[in-house]
Amino acid sequence: MYKDDLTLIDLARNAATTFAESPAIFDTDKTWTFAEINAASDRVAAGLASDGFKTGDRIGLYCANSAAYAICYFGILKAGCTVIPLHLLYHPQELAWILNDGEATGLIYLGVFDEAASKIREQATSLKHSYRLGADDLPTGVQNATVLLGAQGETPSPELDPNESLACILYTSGTTGRPKGAMLTHRNLVYNTFSVREAMKLTPGEDRMLVVLPMFHAFASMVGLLFPLCHGCALIPVARFDPQALIDIMQKYKPTVLPAVPSMFNAMLRLPDDAVPHFDCLRFCISGGAAMPVEVMKKFTEKFGKVIYEGDGPTECSPVTCVNPIGGETRIGSVGFPVPDVEMRIFNEAGEEMPTGEIGEICVRAPSVMKGYWKQPEETKASFFGDWFRTGDLGQVDTEGYFYIVDRKKDMVIVNGMNVYPRVVEEILYTHPQIVECAVIGVAHKSHGEIPEAWVVAEAGVTLTAADLRKFCQQHLGQHEIPRRFHQIDSLPKNANGKINKREIRKQGETERGV
Repeated sequence: MYKDDLTLIDLARNAATTFAESPAIFDTDKTWTFAEINAASDRVAAGLASDGFKTGDRIGLYCANSAAYAICYFGILKAGCTVIPLHLLYHPQELAWILNDGEATGLIYLGVFDEAASKIREQATSLKHSYRLGADDLPTGVQNATVLLGAQGETPSPELDPNESLACILYTSGTTGRPKGAMLTHRNLVYNTFSVREAMKLTPGEDRMLVVLPMFHAFASMVGLLFPLCHGCALIPVARFDPQALIDIMQKYKPTVLPAVPSMFNAMLRLPDDAVPHFDCLRFCISGGAAMPVEVMKKFTEKFGKVIYEGDGPTECSPVTCVNPIGGETRIGSVGFPVPDVEMRIFNEAGEEMPTGEIGEICVRAPSVMKGYWKQPEETKASFFGDWFRTGDLGQVDTEGYFYIVDRKKDMVIVNGMNVYPRVVEEILYTHPQIVECAVIGVAHKSHGEIPEAWVVAEAGVTLTAADLRKFCQQHLGQHEIPRRFHQIDSLPKNANGKINKREIRKQGETERGV
């Protein structure tokens, strides 16, 4: 198969033929084979086509991790339509804005989200059809999604150009202003599924992905949904991350690979020692989505005996761009090498390549890089140096080709003209024996321009003083890097992906300061 000529539909159908009777999805109430997933998504596509959906139409998918999510996702693709995955923690008003911006004419949602879906439908004026997964007490104007799952019409055969036809529009988290819709074509995502398969050395028919990250997130969408169902691996969807509940799931389904974000691995460290043997089924873990604190990685490996391979990639790159070599040398603090079909370079602000070891912006060139931002040509233009996508991550590469992320460009703090990278400060704070979690942000200051401010979560029953923390930092950091203020809180805010949400921390700090 020549990748440039393939769509995700082609890959899914090939997997359904090759691995027809193999388990594809271990859901809570049923184990689905590849053949069953293929047939069910065909019926969804037939139902959508009979309701008038045509090639290029956009449909929102508002659903928790489940077999239903996967079936509807591929059903939308098979109808020739584009999926707009919806963030489960966004406010209905923001989700309605996304659907209107994406000009979505359809919405498929899980019944437990009735209240939010009602508000979305009131404000999303572009919608023509809404389908509810769960038949009881259907709201007025909403169709039963079971009709889609049981549709008997002819499965459409849309004519798609892999290089142009959009498989999905993934809206970024919108740290400033409104979210931007990254347009990912079938070709973008097809290439990334192959890159993941080759880089992570996953085995069809054997590997099982434990999907605790939400499938609407780019990382989980690729590693936990598209890759497995397109290349013959199984997935175990988990609707809600609960470290204790994972023990029963591991015992029952024996996953071999656990993709997660750092805060999830950190939470698992608090599991009792008798939980450790249940992790034996895992071959390894993958961390992405945020920088992995060195101390968390060390403690996890020491406790569970499992290697965490750190990787990275922005939504706009489908998203996987790099990972530490599976089975090879893992360099702590590094996100590894570019995956196959991906090039990575370090550029300065003028778009010139930086020397080895110098810090600059990580840029990516690959077939998996997005077509652009939906209806935002100027934003699209600003995010590229020629055909190199600007990730917004500051990083460096060593003499052996390992890449390191220093920090997000927007998170860098400039104190009296000197650069302070919050991640560097956070790494030091994580070595404090009584700190469980931390986050460092920059705060405007009339004399210094900006100052670093630290927010920490301590072990239960422990109170940390600013004086003690400042003294601890003085042993490891330059004077300009030491946080000027320390805040101890019970827990750090996180988004639905499990990532520490610095935007919410900034808001909380502004409230405290009366800004």
